[in-house]
Order: sequence, then C-alpha cells, then structure tokens
Amino acid sequence: MVQRMVDYALLGIAAFPFIYYLLVLYSSLRFFRRPPAAEKSDPPFTPPVSILKPIRGLDPDAYENFASFCRQDYPNYEILFCVGSSDDPVLPLVERLRAEFPSRQIRVIFHNGSRATNDKVAKLARLTREAQHEVLVISDSDVRVRPDYLRSVVAPLAHQNVGAVTCFYVSTGEKTFAERLQTVGMISDFYAGILVARELDGVKFALGPTIATRRARLNDFGGYAALENRPADDLLVGRLIAEQGYQVELLPYTILTVADYHSMSDLWAKRLRWLVVMRHMRPWGHIGLVFTQGLAWAIAAVAIRPTPLTALAYLGFYAALRTAMTWEIGRRGLSEPGIWRKMLLVPVWDALAFTLWLASFFRSQVRWRNADYRIVEGQLVPIATPQPTTDHHSGFRAAPEKLDSEAER
Repeated sequence: MVQRMVDYALLGIAAFPFIYYLLVLYSSLRFFRRPPAAEKSDPPFTPPVSILKPIRGLDPDAYENFASFCRQDYPNYEILFCVGSSDDPVLPLVERLRAEFPSRQIRVIFHNGSRATNDKVAKLARLTREAQHEVLVISDSDVRVRPDYLRSVVAPLAHQNVGAVTCFYVSTGEKTFAERLQTVGMISDFYAGILVARELDGVKFALGPTIATRRARLNDFGGYAALENRPADDLLVGRLIAEQGYQVELLPYTILTVADYHSMSDLWAKRLRWLVVMRHMRPWGHIGLVFTQGLAWAIAAVAIRPTPLTALAYLGFYAALRTAMTWEIGRRGLSEPGIWRKMLLVPVWDALAFTLWLASFFRSQVRWRNADYRIVEGQLVPIATPQPTTDHHSGFRAAPEKLDSEAER
C-alpha cells in the first residue's frame, strides 16, 4: 500500500514538466500573437546612436556581419570597434568598410591596458566612454542584421520607462550536427524558458547579441566597469537596469548570428560553462530546472509503472507538447525554416540538456580565456594553479577564445 502511494506520488511529480510545457505554449501565444502596438511615435523616434562592437580576432563571415550595420536605414549613427592591438586581423576589414561605406562614421579604439578578467566587458567600458551619443546599441561581432534593425531596437526607448531593449537571435545556417542541435535547443528550450520568465516575472535580463539602452541607464549601476570581473554581463545589464525600476523590452524581432559549433565537444563545453555560471548566479532557479525535464520524467514514469497505458500517456503527451511548443516558437514566432525536419532532434536535445544539467552540479570551476576560474560571490576568481587546456577528469575541453559571453550560443 505504501509503495503504491509512493508510486502515485512520483507519477504525479513526473507530470510537472507537462504543466511547464503548457505554460510555454500559453506564453508563446501571448508573445508572438499579440497585436502590434497601436501607438507609433510621430515623428519616428530616431535619436543619434552609437553602435558598440568589442572585437577580438575574426569570426566567420565577419565582413558581411559588419557590413550589415553599415546598411542601416537610419539617419545618424556611428560604429565603434574596440580591439586589443594594432595587429588584430579584423583591422583590414574595418578599413575595407571605411572604403566601401565612406558616408558612415566608423571609428577604431585600441584598448589593451586592462587587467580585467572579462576582456569583452573591459572593452565595452572603454567604448561607452568614447561613444559620442547617449543612445547605445551593444552588439556582438558575429551578428548580422536587416536594414530596419536600428529603427526597430531603438524605437521602444522613446518611452521613458523603457531602460533597455533586447531581441531574439537565430542562426544564419547550420553546417554541422552540433549546430543543428544547438538551434533546436535554443528554440525548444532556451527561448521557451525566456518566454515563461517574461510572462511570470517580466524581463529582467538582456540577450548579448543586442542590447539597446541609454548611457545614463548604464551609469546608474556603475556601467560596464562594474562588471569587468563578472561572467554573464548581458544577463546582469538587464537585471541591473530592471532593478532600477525600468522596463526591459523583449521584441518579437530576430537578428542573425553565425553558428560556430564545430563539434559536439564545442557544444558541450560552452553549454556546460553557462550552466555552471547560472548555478552560481541563480541557484534556486537552476535547481528548479529539474521540473522542466520532460523526457527524463516520462522515462521515469514508465520505469515506475511499466504498462502500455503509462507509456502512451507520458511519452505521448511529452512528444505532442514538445512538438507543439517547438513549432509555435520556431515556425510561427521566429520563422525558422525547415523546423519540421529538426523535430526529431528535440528528444536528442532534451537528453543532452538533462545530462548537462546533472554535470553542472559536479563542476566547481569554469574555463575562460584559456584559464580556470572559480565563481565566488558572482566574481570570476583565478585559480592559483592553472589547469591544462583539457581537464582529463571531466573531459571538459577549452572552447576557442571568443569575445561574446556565449550566454546560450
């Protein structure tokens, strides 16, 4: 009798992810199918803008990414690149931009004197000081945008209660299995969680590929200089602006990023690093992810009560809801092409995501810029004795040095 009660209790818990999936569907429908805003500023809100781009080396398709920012349908803006040295391979591309877009204001700033742990954030601190304009658009080096990008992300700042604007991003295209799996994970998992968070608690974060804000909003919390030794700067910028009482606006607008997951080990390393960071920054929220693991709980339910009816109910409901939410976000929301062909990767992603989540509890350090750190009170603290590039105990291989925070990319 007691065993039966325990089994029923566990079967009830195993249904929790289905409640979460239904909430994802509800949140997605509310976000992507809401009517467009009726009020438009007249005249349009197009203040002068400084686009800030911290750079370190060359990303794939870098020139086309940069050039897309030079093709903006926007009256007055400048583009600032910050590099660490005069021999950075990106500089010839910047000179090419200047030659091909002579009407654009393009500046290069050199910044190699900082001892900050987070080199990207140190460069952003310098860029913020050097920018000519009050309205700032922070964008990663691997981002590609449409000509209406600046008008779209800057417009919400016309409202004084909006402190920052961010938006979704999708891949320019996947060349490897790891990149296809990452795309599925972004659509079916990461963005699903973002939409639920927005519905329940509002947007209290920002996504690194695009943050539009005012210099005053950054200065209110000390600016990027206050974040130079912290991971997840994009999340923190949104959180700190929201804590000042301002709204962070998430737009139903997408930009492109160039995929760079060459192998499954790349995907594993970057995702695990992010999960370890999140475990330190949002410990209870990280633990709560256990109730979003639908595949694992469905399998557990079948193991607890191995009957055809249980298998049909749990695995069937899991498949139906995961398909529906991935379609709603991927196709209807983000217009991701070929999403049906990727549906079979959803359970593969869920199995990987569950494994990564478990692994994150067994790591006490992260690898950042080819060095190992512990996260202590939200700060990256160098470990006295550096570990080799490959941690043979865990198989955690260092990812190539990247400038962006790789929040979920």
